[in-house]
Amino acid sequence: MKPWIKRSLIGLTSLTVLLGGLSACGHRDHGRGWSDERVTEMRGKAVERITDKLELNADQKAKLGVLADEMVAARKAMRGASTDPRADLQGLIAGAKFDRSKAQQMVDQKLQTAQGSSPRLLTAFGDFYDSLTPEQQQKVRDRMARRGWWGRG
Repeated sequence: MKPWIKRSLIGLTSLTVLLGGLSACGHRDHGRGWSDERVTEMRGKAVERITDKLELNADQKAKLGVLADEMVAARKAMRGASTDPRADLQGLIAGAKFDRSKAQQMVDQKLQTAQGSSPRLLTAFGDFYDSLTPEQQQKVRDRMARRGWWGRG
């Protein structure tokens, strides 16, 4: 496997874990929570932005949609069943000592979730990337080298 592909796949998996971790910590976007509706809205905007920048055809856009859906599902799985992730984290430091065993259980659960969702994510990313023309693939590589994965700019 080419090194840049491996780095891209590792980066994508890391991004998913990071997004899941941020959502689990109760991250807020200037007062607008990351509700399911907000995530769906942002997913749609990201798909449209990437479609426009890469000039994707219908098949490529469909594969990008599958990738976006897998990322949303991984985010939701990473959040877990907790209704208040912030309270869960605060519970680790509520006493006189840091609850290491509970913290390790939380980390283990997140890692198992990431490992469980990564094959689907990697398949979706591979299917999308492999459907791109060489020129589109080069745009992806250039964009990642400059600013990361489709940030503003």
